[in-house]
Amino acid sequence: MTRARVAALYRYPVKSMLGERLTEAEVSERGLAGDRRFALLDEETGKVASAKNPRLWRALLTCRATLTEAGPRITGPDGTEVHAVSEIVGRPVTLTDTPPPDATLDRSRPEEVLRAGVDAQVEADVVRFGSAAPVGTFFDFAPVHLITTSTLAGIAEVQRYRPNLVLDTGDTEGFVEHDWVGGELRIGDRLVLRVMASTPRCAVPTLAHGDLSRDPEALRVLARHHRVPALPGRTPEPCAGVYAQVLRGGWVREGDVYTVSSAR
Repeated sequence: MTRARVAALYRYPVKSMLGERLTEAEVSERGLAGDRRFALLDEETGKVASAKNPRLWRALLTCRATLTEAGPRITGPDGTEVHAVSEIVGRPVTLTDTPPPDATLDRSRPEEVLRAGVDAQVEADVVRFGSAAPVGTFFDFAPVHLITTSTLAGIAEVQRYRPNLVLDTGDTEGFVEHDWVGGELRIGDRLVLRVMASTPRCAVPTLAHGDLSRDPEALRVLARHHRVPALPGRTPEPCAGVYAQVLRGGWVREGDVYTVSSAR
């Protein structure tokens, strides 16, 4: 049994763009309110634009999205508001809050990106949105992604891994959340999550994120020190953080106490 506090909260209103740090958020079965609520569709292919295919979409990580009552406000690398994202990514795109039927995205194989570089046309897998993702959302697998301070201490900046929740694990060392898979996480006075799987990392952490320059070590460190099966029966792969689904909704606030009952 572990007991500590929520260190930080983040949401990403537009998929694959930089997001915003929050002090509190309401959480439902669809995740943090407003998180991954929007995405860009490639008008040529109909696929969801994702920085998992760096050659085409890494420029999305130069944009920041914040949520307003009127929808997402997108700012570019110079901090000014962007009204035509197509000009930044170099492809015609449409902003939407509704995934197309059988929505897919391209996920470049991360080892190939490290070997050949972000501009190379490397082999990519066509990925459908995860079975644990609520219908009508743009989550890759599940509606909440969390990571611990213990894991971050051994790899790179938190922005590269795009979590919703950062959990303070004090002086504990190692990738501790991997052992929480199958357990329940209780946060504050109501919120309950079920930890579903470790998070396999793609090429995204290695890319430039806003002011952070490209850093291949953000993936290589995991490949060397935490190559594990994300779920039982899967092939080991570099992992950091875990995915969770919401068993009981509620509010989460920075500084909330959490407890985790590990299943392992």
